[in-house]
Amino acid sequence: MKSSNLSGAAISSTAIQTAKSLRTLYFVRTAFSVIWIILLSAFVKTDNGIARILFIIYPAWDVFATWLDIKANPPHTSKTPQYTNMVIGILTAIGVALALQKGVPEALMVFGVWAFIAGLIQLILGLRRRKELGGQWPMIISGAQSMVAGISFILLAHSPSMGINSLAGYSAFGAFYFLLAAIRLSKTIKAAQ
Repeated sequence: MKSSNLSGAAISSTAIQTAKSLRTLYFVRTAFSVIWIILLSAFVKTDNGIARILFIIYPAWDVFATWLDIKANPPHTSKTPQYTNMVIGILTAIGVALALQKGVPEALMVFGVWAFIAGLIQLILGLRRRKELGGQWPMIISGAQSMVAGISFILLAHSPSMGINSLAGYSAFGAFYFLLAAIRLSKTIKAAQ
């Protein structure tokens, strides 16, 4: 195994394969977020129903992406954080759908709790993966930022300026960090070959 900066010792072939799989996943997550932002921006003012469906789709997509993350890791790696994230994501999608029946502020509070917990899990995974793969600092920063965003969604849910469209900024930062992580993993893979 290599150290966290991946200089010196050789990185294992398993770690290279994991890095390649995660890089692909991070590019896919970036593309999804960009498409989601475009759709949300297009419908938030013209079709509130579609915007609300997109609001539910976001945590549901994260469940699927987390499943892909599990598949990208070697069998011996603990996947407890990812499975926990999947359960929380499923509960969040259901919770957002139910909360939207009361109103957007209630749904934003549910989303905020999820953003905080998902960010914490992402932070933990990034810290754990940096030892083997390196290139995880964008995921570590993104996890911490998601935690802060989650708190702000909860605290500002009833603010007139806070609405479904405020999620576009959250998603944009996520896309940016996934793109950075994919690029950083590309450098790790190139250096290991």
